[in-house]
Amino acid sequence: MECSDTWLTIGKITGVHGLGGNLKVWSWAQSPGTFTPGLAVVLKDEDKTLDPGREYVIIRTGRYKKGVLLTLEGVSTREASEALVGKLVMVDKTNLPDLDEDTWYWQDLIGLTVVDTCKGEVGSVEQLFPTGADDILVVTNKTPQGKQELLIPMNAVFIKDINLETGVISTQLPEGFITD
Repeated sequence: MECSDTWLTIGKITGVHGLGGNLKVWSWAQSPGTFTPGLAVVLKDEDKTLDPGREYVIIRTGRYKKGVLLTLEGVSTREASEALVGKLVMVDKTNLPDLDEDTWYWQDLIGLTVVDTCKGEVGSVEQLFPTGADDILVVTNKTPQGKQELLIPMNAVFIKDINLETGVISTQLPEGFITD
C-alpha cells in the first residue's frame, strides 16, 4: 500500500493498554470520532519516508485520557501491540467526511508561505500544535542570524485568508508581533 498525498496522519501510537493488544493513541484529529470501527488505517514509522506502512482495520475504539484506545484487526496480544508503539496512524482522507468551510487538514498547511499585510513574507509553516484556545502555526524563516521561529494563533484576528491553491496564508499581525 502506497501512501500518497491523500493520506493524513491522524495520530501516533504512544503505548499499550492491557494484555489484549489495545493501543494508546495520541490523537491529532479534532474529533475522536475520526477513529471509527471498520476504518482502514496505515501504521508507518515516523522516520522512514519510503516505508509504505502496513494497513490495519480498526475493530474497536474508546477514549483514553487525552487520547484514543484502538483495537486493530490482527493485533491481539500485548507483544504484537508493543511492536507498534511509536508508529504514526494514517488514514486516506477520501474516507473521511468532507470538511466544513474555513477548516483545513493540518498537513495541508505545512509548507505554505505566510505573507503579512505589513511585513510581507514572514516564512513558511513548519508545523502546528494545539492549545486550549487556538491551534498554533509554527512559522520559520531563515535570517542572517539563523533560523527565526514565529508562533501565530489560528485565529481570525491574525489569519485573514488561507489559499491552498496559491500556497499562501495571509496574516495581519499587530505592530511589534514580529521583531527584526
